[in-house]
Amino acid sequence: MEGLKLDPVRPDIKKIIGPYLKTLLEIHKDNIISIVLYGSATGNDFSHKSSDINLLVVFKELDFPQLNRSLKLVSGGMQKKIAAPLFLSLAHIDTSKDVFPIEFMEIKENNTVLYGRDLFRDIQIDQKHIELFCEQQIKGKLIRLRQAYLEVGLKKKGIEALMKESLYGLMPVFRAMLRVKGVLPLINKEGILKQLADSFALDRDAFIAILKDRKDDEKIAGQDVGVYFEKYIAEIKKLAIAADRL
Repeated sequence: MEGLKLDPVRPDIKKIIGPYLKTLLEIHKDNIISIVLYGSATGNDFSHKSSDINLLVVFKELDFPQLNRSLKLVSGGMQKKIAAPLFLSLAHIDTSKDVFPIEFMEIKENNTVLYGRDLFRDIQIDQKHIELFCEQQIKGKLIRLRQAYLEVGLKKKGIEALMKESLYGLMPVFRAMLRVKGVLPLINKEGILKQLADSFALDRDAFIAILKDRKDDEKIAGQDVGVYFEKYIAEIKKLAIAADRL
C-alpha cells in the first residue's frame, strides 16, 4: 500500500479500509490527488453498529468513466459500512466552498489525510456563508419538524424517531453555530449539546435526553413523546431566533 498513510487510523477501521483504498488507487492510479477520512471515524464517537466510514477522494479529472469504474468497489464497501465516497475534482473544491461552507468546515476540522496532499488545511471559508447556511438549516428544520408532526402526531409512532433523526442531522449545524460564536466545538456529541445550550441559553436536557435514549418505546426520559416533542420544538424555535441574529 505504497503512499497510503494509515498509521493514525484506528486499527479496526484500518483493517476495513486498507484493502478498499489499495483497490481504489489501482483503479484510478495517478488521477487521484488526495484521499481523506472524515466524520465520526476520525474520533471516539464512531460505532460499528450505527456509524458509516466516510471517505473523500479528490481527482485531477472527474467524469463519468471514473464513476463507472468505481461501481463494483463502492458496492462492496457499502456492505462493510464504507459509505459511497464523496468524489470531487480539484476545481470543484475551489469553486464550491461558498456553496457548502459547513460541509467543508466539518471536513477541514475533522479529517485524516490517508493519501496525497492535505487540501483542506489552508482552505478559507467566509464566515458570512456559514452564518447564512446555519440560519437556512435551522429554520428549514423547524418547518419540516412541524410538518412531520402533523403527519404522525395522532399515531404517536414515529415521533421518537423524528426527534432523533433531526437531532443527529443538525449536529454539523450546531458545531457551526458554536464556531460563529467563537466557541471551539468539542468532539463528542453530548459535549457539543452542552456547549450549544450554554452559548444560546437553551435547555440542555431537552437535547441530551434524546441523544441518550436507546429504547424505541415512544418515550423520552420516561415522558410521552408528544409531551417531549413540545419541549424539543420549543428549543429549536429558540435556536432559529438565535441563528437569525448571528
